[in-house]
Amino acid sequence: MDFRLLGRVGAATGAEELQLGPVKRRSVLAALLLKANSAVPVEQLIAALWDDAPPTHARTVVQGHVSRLRALLASAGAGEHGVGLMTQGPSYVFEVPETLLDTCRFERLARRGRLRQRPADAVAVLGEALALWHGPALDGTAPSAPLRAAAQTLEEARLDVVESLAVAHERLGDRAGAVAVLQAEAAAHPLCESLAEALILALYRAGRRSDALDRYHRVRCLLADELGVGPGPGLRGAYETALRGGPVGAGGGGPVSPLPAPGAGPAPVPDARYEADARYEMAGRYEADARYEMAGRYEADALLLAPAGRPPAPAGPAPRLLPRGVRGFLGRGTELAALDRITGAGDGAVALVTGPAGVGKTALALQWAHHRQARYPGGTLFADLRGFGGVPVEPAETVREFLIALGVPARDLPDSSAAAAALYRELTARRALLVVLDNARGTDQVRSLLPSGTGSAVLVTSRIRLSGLIVEELARPVPLDVLGPVPATELLAAAVGEERVAAEPEAADRLARLCDGLPLALRITAAQLAARPHWRLADLAAELADEQRRLALLSLDEAEESGVAAALRITVQGLPPEAVRLFALLGVVPGPDLERYAAAALLGRDPTVAAEALDRLAGAHLVTEYAPGRYSTHDLVRLYARGLGTDEGALLRLLDGYTATALAASLAAEPGEKPCCTLPREAPADAPVRTFADRSAALRWYAVERENLAAAVTAARAAGHDDRAWRLAVLQWPYVVWSVRDGWAPLLEQALEASRLLDDPDAESRVRALLGWVLTREGQLSEALAQLELAPALAARAHDPSSEAIALVNLAVALDADGITDASLRHVTRAVRLAREAQDVLTELLALQHRTHQLLARGDIAAAERCTAYALALDDHGVTTGLGALRRAALRLSRSEALLALGEREAAESCTRQALAEAASQGFQEGVNRARSQLEALGRPVDLPAAPKGGDRPVRS
Repeated sequence: MDFRLLGRVGAATGAEELQLGPVKRRSVLAALLLKANSAVPVEQLIAALWDDAPPTHARTVVQGHVSRLRALLASAGAGEHGVGLMTQGPSYVFEVPETLLDTCRFERLARRGRLRQRPADAVAVLGEALALWHGPALDGTAPSAPLRAAAQTLEEARLDVVESLAVAHERLGDRAGAVAVLQAEAAAHPLCESLAEALILALYRAGRRSDALDRYHRVRCLLADELGVGPGPGLRGAYETALRGGPVGAGGGGPVSPLPAPGAGPAPVPDARYEADARYEMAGRYEADARYEMAGRYEADALLLAPAGRPPAPAGPAPRLLPRGVRGFLGRGTELAALDRITGAGDGAVALVTGPAGVGKTALALQWAHHRQARYPGGTLFADLRGFGGVPVEPAETVREFLIALGVPARDLPDSSAAAAALYRELTARRALLVVLDNARGTDQVRSLLPSGTGSAVLVTSRIRLSGLIVEELARPVPLDVLGPVPATELLAAAVGEERVAAEPEAADRLARLCDGLPLALRITAAQLAARPHWRLADLAAELADEQRRLALLSLDEAEESGVAAALRITVQGLPPEAVRLFALLGVVPGPDLERYAAAALLGRDPTVAAEALDRLAGAHLVTEYAPGRYSTHDLVRLYARGLGTDEGALLRLLDGYTATALAASLAAEPGEKPCCTLPREAPADAPVRTFADRSAALRWYAVERENLAAAVTAARAAGHDDRAWRLAVLQWPYVVWSVRDGWAPLLEQALEASRLLDDPDAESRVRALLGWVLTREGQLSEALAQLELAPALAARAHDPSSEAIALVNLAVALDADGITDASLRHVTRAVRLAREAQDVLTELLALQHRTHQLLARGDIAAAERCTAYALALDDHGVTTGLGALRRAALRLSRSEALLALGEREAAESCTRQALAEAASQGFQEGVNRARSQLEALGRPVDLPAAPKGGDRPVRS
C-alpha cells in the first residue's frame, strides 16, 4: 500500500488506485497524513477544508469524509498493512508505517544522499528522492492556508534536494548535468534567489558565461518588477564571479577556460559588454531587453535546432502558417513537457491534445508550437479543421492549402483529391515539418494530413477522444483539464491586473470556483470586469452565484454565439441520440456523480445502453470518468444540461433505481434480516438493479454512494416524493450500523419529516427507531428518548411485531444507559415475545442479547447463563455473516462472563475463543477487544489476529 502527498494526493494498493472522491475528502486525508501517527483535532481538519469561515455543519462534513475514508481503507484491506484511521477523543489518528508514506521516504533518501561520500552514490540516491515527486505537493486539495503552508514547506525541501543534486553532479565532474538539474527548477521558480545563484555558478563553471550573465539580469529585473527589491548578497556574488571570471568554491572546478596561474601573464580583460553591464548595474540603470520573458511563461530551451539526422530543409523559405498565439498564457507546464516527450521521440510522432470545450487546447498547442517550430526546418503548417463550430473543413481542401504553402503553384495542383494527397505525402517525406491540426472532429479529418517523413511531428487538438487516431497512428493523448484554484486565479490576475485581484483575494478565489477553472469562462469573466472598472470582484461573484444567470453572464456576444453555453451546444451536436438524451438528463442528477445503473434508471434503458452513452459523453469531455465506471460533471456543464429541459419522469426513475438497489444491498449485507421496507407500489418491478456478490460488496456500494443517496433524499423531499425519501434513508441501515458515529442524524431527520407528512406509522416507527439508536450511540440520550418512546406504539399501529420488537430493544438500550430500570426490563421481555411470535430469530437474538446484558448487570448470573444457552440454541437458518454472526459473538461473550462467574473456567475459555474467532472474522473490533480482555483475565494466551481496522462494528440495529 502506498500514500502520496508529493504530487496529487492519493493512495493505492498494488496497482489499484483508491478512488478518494471530492477535493474535501482528499484534503482531509492530506491533513491527516501530514501528521501521520499523531492526533489531529477536528478543528485542524476544519481549518484545512475552509479558508474562510466554515459552515455551521463543518464538523458533520469532516466526520462524513472520515467515515468514507475508513470505509475505503477497509475495502482495500488497509489493516493488513498496519494502516488504520482511529478516533482519539476529539481527534483522529491516521496510523501508517513510515515506509508507506512518500514524504517519509523522501526525507530518508534526502538525508542518505547528502551523507554519501561518493558523488555517483549521492547523485543516484538524491535522484531517487526527487523521483518520488509527481507534481506540486498536495495537488488536488483545498486551497486553505494550512495546506498551502504545508505544500510550500514540502516544496522548499524539494528545492534543497535539487540544489544538493546539482552539487553532487559537479563533484562528479558532470557540469552539464548540474546545469540541466537547475535550469528547469529556476524556470519554474524564477524568484528563488538560491536557485538562481546556483544556476549562474553552474553555467559559469560549464563555460557558459554569457548565459550566466543573462540569467542574472533576468532574475534581477524580475525581483525589481515583482517584489521591488534588488538581488541579495549571494546572487550578486555569483554575478560578480561570472562577470569578473573569478574562481568558484563549492562544487569544485572553474570555468572551461580557467584563468592563467599567477605569474603566467596578465589576466584577460573582461569583455567590454560585460564591463558595461557592471557599470549599469552599479548605477541602477540596467534594463532587461525584450528577450527576457515574463515570469512563468514557457521558455524555449537550447534544443531549438533540428537534431542530427533529420531531413534538410528545402531550398527557399519554409512555410510558417501558425496564427498568433494567445496572450497571457500561464501554467500548463506538465502538458507542455508531455508534448516535448512525445515529439522528442521522433519517427513522425503524433500528439493528441484533448479536453472539454473552452479548456485551452488551441492556446496550449500554439504556445508549444511557437516555441518549438525552430526544431522543424521544413516549416510549420497549421489548419483549423472547424470540427466544432461552423462547417467542418474537408481534408482535400486542407491538403491543397498545404501544397501551396509547400511551394506548389496553384496551377500545378492535381485535379483529384487522391493525387493531391499522394503529392503531399511525397513532398513531406523530404521535410522535417511541424503540422498543427486544430479542432478536429474525427480521425477521417486528420488521416490524409499527416506528413510521411519520420522527422516530422503532428499536433492535433480535439474535444473528443479520437480513438481511431490512437489505434491507427499510435497518437499519444495529452489530456487537458480545467485549471486548479491557484492557476485560475493567476489567469484572472493576468487579465484584469494583479492589483485588482490582490485587493480582493477571497472574491478572486470565488470567481475562479464559479468559473469551474475553465479558461474560457475565466477570460470572459475578466472581460466582464474590464468592461466594468467600477465593479468589485465580489459584485461579479455575487452575480455569477445565481445559477439561473451564470451561463448568460459567461457569454460575450449572443449574436456570435460565443461563450460557454455555445461551446457546449456545439460539442453536443453530432453525438448519438442516446448520448444526447442522457446529457440532457444530467441536470436531474442530485449527487456528485453517477454510474451506469443510475444512468440506466435515468434513461429507462438497459445498463449496457447507458454505459455506451456515458462512454460517448466521456469521449466528448462532457463528463469525466474519474474512476473506473464512475462519472462526474463540472458545474457549468451541469447547469447547461439543466437548462435543456428534461423528461419529467427522469428524477422519479432515478429515485426508484436507487431505492431498488439499496434494497438489494441491504439484503446482501444482512441476508438473515427481514427487509425493512418494500418498493413503493408504483415503482417499476424491472428497474435496472446492481447485484451484490456478498456482504462486503454491498457495504462498499453504500460507502461509495453515500453522498448520492443523501442528495437523492433531499431531491425526493423537494419534489414531493416523500415515500422515496424515507426509504432511501432507512435502507442504508446496514452501513449506519457499520459507522454509527458518522453524522447520520441530519439525513434521518429528513426521513422523519417525510414519514410524518405521509402519515405512515410503519415508516415513522422505523425512522424513529433508527434515529433514536444513532442518537443513543452519539450520547444524546434525551434527544434519543424523544424518538424512541414513540417508535413502539407506531410499529404496533402498523401491525409489524418485528419492527415493534426492535423499537423496544432500542428504547431499552437508551433507558439502561444510566442503569437498568424495571421499565427497560419490561420492554425487552415484550420484545423477546414479539420476535418469537413472529418467528423472527435474528430480532429475537437481538432482544436476548440485551436481556443477557441486563441480567449480568443485575447480578443474576444463573439466569444470564440460561438466557445465553437458549439464545445460542436458536436456529437462525445458517446465517454465518453480518449481524447474526455479531449477535452470536456478543452472546458467547456474555455467556463466558456468566460461566466464569459460576466457576466454570474451561467452558468460559472455550466460549470466549469461539466468540473471538467469530468477531475477528466479521471485523467486530469491540467484540475482539472484549474477548481478548476475557482471555487475559483467564490467564490464557491470545493467538488470533486482531480484526481488520476500519471502524468499530456495533451489534445493535
